[in-house]
Amino acid sequence: MTTPSNAVPESLNQQGIDAQRIALAPLSVTRPLYWSIRREIWENRSIYIGPLVAAAVCILGFLVSLIGLPRSMYDASAHHMSPTGMLAMPYAHVAWVLILTAFLVGIFYSLDALYGERRDRSILFWKSLPVSDFTTVLAKACIPLVALPLITFVVTVALQLIMLLLSAAVLLLTGAGAATMWARLPFFQMEFVLLYGLIVLALWHAPLYAWLLLVSGWARRAAFLWAFLPVLAIGAFERIAFRTSHFGRLLQDRLMGFAPDAFAFHTPDGLPVDPHFIPVAALTPGRFLGTPGLWIGLIFAAIFLAAAVRLRRYREPI
Repeated sequence: MTTPSNAVPESLNQQGIDAQRIALAPLSVTRPLYWSIRREIWENRSIYIGPLVAAAVCILGFLVSLIGLPRSMYDASAHHMSPTGMLAMPYAHVAWVLILTAFLVGIFYSLDALYGERRDRSILFWKSLPVSDFTTVLAKACIPLVALPLITFVVTVALQLIMLLLSAAVLLLTGAGAATMWARLPFFQMEFVLLYGLIVLALWHAPLYAWLLLVSGWARRAAFLWAFLPVLAIGAFERIAFRTSHFGRLLQDRLMGFAPDAFAFHTPDGLPVDPHFIPVAALTPGRFLGTPGLWIGLIFAAIFLAAAVRLRRYREPI
């Protein structure tokens, strides 16, 4: 009995299957995470509505301030003032407003991320899908650590570009020195510093978001109180018992302690750097990455996220 000519040897067939598995391995790992992140953005519209609302408020305020822009340019030229800091001030203000908005959105999202799906019992449906608890928690952590910074950067750049075009139009119409604004306003340098600052903030605040996710996965009710009352209780106990505030300073450092390590706020000559315009030369990523507090915080973030994964594995609807 002869073997059909189109038959595939078993060894070659097995090699083809193995090759196909190897080719699809990265896809099978990343695609559930990608779609989980998209689901979070689709279900939680505040992730992008919050920055957009803040941007709308900022642009309204900027439109009002355009009335005094020609006068400000004239005063700066008359008094031989460098207009760079003055021109960059409104751009810095809107960036700060949007960064603060993203931080608040990230806090409230993290508090409700795991708690909300247990409250509305949607966890039963999501657990029926072939998506692991690790992928689900990682996708939720990516929202405040990756998605929100990217959305904030895009919205801020678009807003600042609109502000730049409006300013140029007003100065051209009034003849108050549009060329000076184009020459003295380092727009692209400001956007690079903004992107760097958002990355720094995401890394530095990672343990805060991870802690909130852990509480969100553990609390049966009043997740906000369970997240902040223990912190206040520890600080009050230390103050009353030992009359010290080391824990409070630790929390303050976790909120704002990134700045001295991520930026050089003084020039080599000892002159202070204008906070409204931080040049690229003032960025110190090497010093920031070498800060022990950064890596200690990331270790705690990993521990909190691992605990959140385990909690979600065994938690039931509320």
